[in-house]
Amino acid sequence: MKEAFFVIRQHGSLGFKELTELQPLGETETGKFFEQKIEISYEEEALQLRRVLLKLNTPTRDNEWEIAIFTNLPKAVSAAEIAELYRNRWKIENLFQTVTENFNGEIQTLAYPKAALFSFSMALVAYNILATLRGALGSVHGVTKIEVGLSDFYLVDEIQGIYRGMMIAIPATQWEEFSTFSLDQIAELLQRLAGGVNLKRFLKATRGQKKKRGDLIVDRKHRHVSTLRVRQFPTVGNPPSGLAYRATFRSTSN
Repeated sequence: MKEAFFVIRQHGSLGFKELTELQPLGETETGKFFEQKIEISYEEEALQLRRVLLKLNTPTRDNEWEIAIFTNLPKAVSAAEIAELYRNRWKIENLFQTVTENFNGEIQTLAYPKAALFSFSMALVAYNILATLRGALGSVHGVTKIEVGLSDFYLVDEIQGIYRGMMIAIPATQWEEFSTFSLDQIAELLQRLAGGVNLKRFLKATRGQKKKRGDLIVDRKHRHVSTLRVRQFPTVGNPPSGLAYRATFRSTSN
């Protein structure tokens, strides 16, 4: 891990010491780039990093006009490339979400570290297979359609459902032929099979439009709102008195 590189967002609680002034590096469609050399301290150790600052032309959804990034990447990697790496971090986050939810990558009952690591490694291998399938589908049906609309859950559920039966129905000798295929032959086969996939079976569920809630009828003298009362007296106006309401309740309950 000592030789690893990282790209992280600067947060307010993470202090740093400025070693150089901010230097302008140019402008893109997103905003203007700046960079400076900084130093952070952790457990009495000092670490010198690059601080890349992007001043946005339009704010984020959180109304932020600046994005600052800390990294230990070498100078050969430009500030624009670093910002692009950070912008695409959601792909890594989606990977871990898929591994956790669909492949049981984190089994809580595995007490031994090696067992937990092996389980997580197998989940990553399964994700690589899923990524290959998504790539084949994207090359045939369009990358955007697969990235936006395809549900990993439905796809994994389909594979898990038919796998055991497929391995019983098709003898093991029938699979040996694929071990002789080249990468180009495998890619061609996957694309041919992807052309016959009905994507409608694996699309993400879309949420319907929310229905507007009607105004609740509230008796100012009695703050509790009865569902029966709302159903019995849906019209606007003053609600009935407590005596009339009790009489109505007895008549409807009978």
